[in-house]
Amino acid sequence: MDAAGWDERYRGSGLVWAAEPNRFVEQELAGLPAGRAVDLAAGEGRNAVWLAERGWEVDAVDFSAVALAKAERMAAERGTRVRTVRSDLTAWSGPEAVYDLALIAYLHLPWPLVARVLRQAASAVRAGGTLLLVGHDASNPAHGHGGPQDPDVLYTAEQVAAEWKPYARILRAEAVIRPVESADGRHAAIDALVRAERL
Repeated sequence: MDAAGWDERYRGSGLVWAAEPNRFVEQELAGLPAGRAVDLAAGEGRNAVWLAERGWEVDAVDFSAVALAKAERMAAERGTRVRTVRSDLTAWSGPEAVYDLALIAYLHLPWPLVARVLRQAASAVRAGGTLLLVGHDASNPAHGHGGPQDPDVLYTAEQVAAEWKPYARILRAEAVIRPVESADGRHAAIDALVRAERL
């Protein structure tokens, strides 16, 4: 889906996604000291705002102007702020070695484009900083619930870890289960989770 398509999806007054941060983002990052962060594919800003509430200085990057406006609104309502950056991540090139954290949550594009974003994220993080990716795992369509069904836009934790290995020490790379409540009951989604420390 292109930026116009996402703008249309986000256009309603309510949130498309929950206001709370992703469970794995919260679990992995809650103990980190605040610094400067970039949230790539930030959407409506639930993770960016959560970080900002914890003292982080956050750049929220997305190509949907509608989503970024919602992120700004959510931050203001919670008494904090995020800096929004409208950019197509396939062309994004952040500043080098300035962030303490780069977060990528549920970015799903063909693998060569995701790999480029992973490399850009790594170059934007300073030594000792954290890289975190959470996304729908390639095994999810067959064994999990929800998420994209196109295998061309899915990946595994191992693929992501291999892309980051030249730049970072891999701390965690695995498929994780995420409980999902829907109208027809409780399900289990399978996500890829990779956390790394920049060399």
